[in-house]
Amino acid sequence: MWFRAVSVKFETDGGPGARRRRGPISSVLKRRQVFVEAVRSRLWPVPAAAVLLAVLAGIGLPELDAALDDRLPPTVAGYLFGGGADAAREVLSVIAGSLITVTALTFSLTLVTLQLASSQYSPRLLRTFAADRVVQRTLALFLATFIYALTVLRTVRSATDGTDGTAFVPQMAVTTAYLLAVASVGALVLFLGHLVRQIRVEAVLEHVRADTCTTATRLLPPARRDTPAVPVPTPPPHPHLVEAASSGFLVEIDEHALLTAAEQAEAVVWVDRPVGSPVLAGTPVAFSWSVRPQEPLTEDAAHRLSERVRAALRTGSERTAVQDIGYGLRQLTDVVVRALSPGINDPTTAVHGLISCTAVLADLLDLRLGPYTQCDEHDRVRVVLARPTFAELLELVCTQPRLYGADDPMVLDALLSMLRELAWKAATGEQRTAITDQLDRLREHVTDHDTVTRRHLDHLARQVGEALEGRWAGRPPT
Repeated sequence: MWFRAVSVKFETDGGPGARRRRGPISSVLKRRQVFVEAVRSRLWPVPAAAVLLAVLAGIGLPELDAALDDRLPPTVAGYLFGGGADAAREVLSVIAGSLITVTALTFSLTLVTLQLASSQYSPRLLRTFAADRVVQRTLALFLATFIYALTVLRTVRSATDGTDGTAFVPQMAVTTAYLLAVASVGALVLFLGHLVRQIRVEAVLEHVRADTCTTATRLLPPARRDTPAVPVPTPPPHPHLVEAASSGFLVEIDEHALLTAAEQAEAVVWVDRPVGSPVLAGTPVAFSWSVRPQEPLTEDAAHRLSERVRAALRTGSERTAVQDIGYGLRQLTDVVVRALSPGINDPTTAVHGLISCTAVLADLLDLRLGPYTQCDEHDRVRVVLARPTFAELLELVCTQPRLYGADDPMVLDALLSMLRELAWKAATGEQRTAITDQLDRLREHVTDHDTVTRRHLDHLARQVGEALEGRWAGRPPT
């Protein structure tokens, strides 16, 4: 089939008409979020901006020194650099030489951390480590101090250097270089302590969990049990297909652009791939049809609409957390699976990862998952966007740990405990069905253990069923 589950009823965020046309401000804010995420996840933008500011400061402060000349109050001048041109050159040279060495050390430690994160946890965590603000700002401070010292060094003149026989020592500029060097020493100490904390698996899991919950809260509205469902118009037998313009991962959808294009074309647009899905150039990713069955879209109108839909779908070489709800759970599950690999064999880390997954899924129970619709001002559905359901996200978290951790009672215990806690919070039939399905599949692995372990896991499995019925009892002793 070229579309998915067309007979399912989808809901808006707040009943009929709740999803109206978003203004350009919303579109601008979303583009700003994408830009901020692109800058935040790279190491170079902040250091590059700091280098530029350092060059400007290295040019401007000596000019300010020359303008003020000897007009500074004695109390202020007493705290400034008081040496001659040779001493100023020596100080600036030492600062520049030492800072470039410290910068190389910092880069080396950062690369080692990235390599460790890739091999020990998951390659998909590199983006998280690269987005660390402490690392970016530390590198920025070191490079800025180095460039600033070099820039100020060129302005220092002794009496024998200039044609006019006058010496020039920018006291404020040299003093600023000294203060930057002191700040860099303090930043190096803080950076080393921060790096030690960041490579701890607990810190990694907590950071990913917090980012994932923040993304979900920003993208998904709260679930309202009393909101009536809004049915999506049934697609015609042969809608107009929209093919992907490029290959990669779907990383961004401009919802405002889609809604505008659908309204102007008097059509309905259905994007069949959720953000984070791999797409191949030339294969269908969406389809459209006219809102008036008696007046189907012409080929020319369908072509123009397809071009606008393709422009609203942006692909990239890697997934990002800007609009991708499942990306954080993918990262956490990768940590669990990597910990269960024979080369690492760390079930304790796997259990910690499953605990973080449980916290994320518990938050998602209170948000509206599943396909997302947008309506025009007449409460007619114009755009349908695919989004993962709770069952799909639970499947993402449970499948690989269940397969790779089937022989480890700790992992099965953690999975059953996760299902029990989610069952207690589940509020809809769809959520309970997804939990029951995972419970049935987990029971198949319980029979492969010894009698004592099997009895313990069977008791936990029964407690999942009790939680689904609203009953809670104490855990059995391990």
